[in-house]
Amino acid sequence: MGMHDEIYRLSLEARSVIRGRARRTPLDYSSTFSRIAGFDVFLKYENLQKTGSFKVRGALFKLSRLQDARGVIAASAGNHAQGVAYAASVYGLQAVIVMPETASISKVEATQGYGARVVLHGRVYDEAWEEAVRLSEELGFELVHPFNDPLIMAGQGTIAFEVLEDLPRVDAIIVPIGGGGLISGIAVVAKRLNPDVRIIGVEPANAPKVTVSLKEGRPTRVEVKPTIADGLAVKAPGDLTFNIIRELVDDVVTVTEEEIAEALYLLLERGKVLAEGSGAAPLAAVLSGKVESSGPTVVIVSGGNIDLNMMYRILLRGLSSRGRIASLEGYVPDTPGTLHEITGIIASRRGNIVDVIHERTDYKAPAWHTRVKIIVEVPSRQTLEEVLEELRKRGYDMRASI
Repeated sequence: MGMHDEIYRLSLEARSVIRGRARRTPLDYSSTFSRIAGFDVFLKYENLQKTGSFKVRGALFKLSRLQDARGVIAASAGNHAQGVAYAASVYGLQAVIVMPETASISKVEATQGYGARVVLHGRVYDEAWEEAVRLSEELGFELVHPFNDPLIMAGQGTIAFEVLEDLPRVDAIIVPIGGGGLISGIAVVAKRLNPDVRIIGVEPANAPKVTVSLKEGRPTRVEVKPTIADGLAVKAPGDLTFNIIRELVDDVVTVTEEEIAEALYLLLERGKVLAEGSGAAPLAAVLSGKVESSGPTVVIVSGGNIDLNMMYRILLRGLSSRGRIASLEGYVPDTPGTLHEITGIIASRRGNIVDVIHERTDYKAPAWHTRVKIIVEVPSRQTLEEVLEELRKRGYDMRASI
């Protein structure tokens, strides 16, 4: 039996194993993103999965085969960690999770919340994996690889059964790529159910391991730069996942950090969906025009475990780029009534002042002037321009930075 046949058979088995322990997640049509993309876009909400990501599917299936083990150990930037920790709690197993030191606090705390012991080691996943291997030998625990394992791939492949049952006429499925376990499982199952469906992978330009590996014709390590999509920050695909990607995946595209951030913002503002960077990467590829389709297209929103501090910065960036929040700065007369007049102009245009900063120690200020910085929320960029124009008419030379 070939690898593809084995993974498909295992994925069928995984469906029954994880039923009741993992959720069948919704598949929802998005009129907003369909209009932007120019073709029908459906979102598969794995961010609503138990533990907040698809990873629990593979973890549950893998650990179902390890119930006699002393314990399990895994390495992960976050989502595999939570999936394994949750699965271990289901089967009554001890779990040790090695996470990179850069892992978000929210993911570390969530993993601990499922009862696992967390060890922080290294800067990226690959370094955490090396420590996990060492600890597994020291403790005698079973090592659970996050992607390069047929059982893990088969568990993730259960998503494809749900997609094809809900949308048999799907033209393309857009999938994020970290190590390749998710896209491998989906590709095997989807192609078996519908050989015409296109599978398109998406990875950050800051971690283009599969793009480079396909050019080289073999799994190739790349230098990983910081990325919002931390779950996709893997240096190299696995040998098993690479072979499946090379054989079954129709295309792999990369997206920039700006494109991922924009997709995150739009998912929240337009779709009312909280996603993490890895989960927004496929939509980023669609909205930036890097994916073309002539029929119904499914975007896998693979997870929603984003650090709220990061989400706050992304929201500020999105609001700023749309001119809905800005910093007004300039030198104004340091006399009674000046600030009252300026804030009155802002209020008259329905602006909301977030903060006001006086910098009287600015040595560049003209005599009897002070530097003022006002952070303001406004309904639109046009409103911001109206505020600035009115300020200039009143003699206040203030500029906006966004």
